[in-house]
Amino acid sequence: MIYLHRLLPLALSPIALILLLMAWAAYRRSRVAALLAIVLLYAASVPVLSDPLFRAVEQQQLRLIPEAVAPAQAVVVLSGMMVNIPGKQGGVPEWGGAADRFFGGVELYAAGKAPRLVFTGGLLPWQGKQEPEGQVLRRMALRFGVPSDAMVVSGPAQNTEQESVAVRQLLEPGVQRIVLVTSAFHMSRAQRLFEQAGFVVTPYPVDFRVAVRGTTPMDYLPEASALERTDIAVRELLGRGYYALRAIL
Repeated sequence: MIYLHRLLPLALSPIALILLLMAWAAYRRSRVAALLAIVLLYAASVPVLSDPLFRAVEQQQLRLIPEAVAPAQAVVVLSGMMVNIPGKQGGVPEWGGAADRFFGGVELYAAGKAPRLVFTGGLLPWQGKQEPEGQVLRRMALRFGVPSDAMVVSGPAQNTEQESVAVRQLLEPGVQRIVLVTSAFHMSRAQRLFEQAGFVVTPYPVDFRVAVRGTTPMDYLPEASALERTDIAVRELLGRGYYALRAIL
């Protein structure tokens, strides 16, 4: 099922649509399809368009400080911030693009916002015998001074919905109030799923991808990073649409 969840958004992503248009243009010798591919590639790759789209997906959220967060019963940090790279003694975990999730959770615990820090055991089928991400994060948190008995790791989870179920199964029924830590673009969907699992959620968004600055002429030039943000935003919107449709049906 996880493969389907990964492949369907890919089929509707800007990159896939551009490739389909290019293939159609080559097959049919269609100038219209070729022009559409060029326009779509440009539109998806310029910061002047990708940044407002990404901020809209982030729903104009703002970075909080721990002192502004109400106390809860647990801080829950979602996986998705590490990659496994080759090492001399095998695979070695290294920070990926959303490391602020970890540091956000640790700073909330250090500020006394909850007595328990929960990491989710993110592990995808194609990662083989790799150690679940939550276990790696737990060891790292020990180095930052978080006591061992204050941390727990959920069972393996392949997506956000499974994370919400795994955390609900892990924590006692009396634990309802949580501070949820994840990337700002991902928060809306994650919060909804954890609320459906029975939690009262205080969102703590991190990992904002768009810098606060004015528009410059450079923002009209294509960038690979802008294309990546557009792709992430579209996939997130597709994910929200999927769960909204499933709720209706």
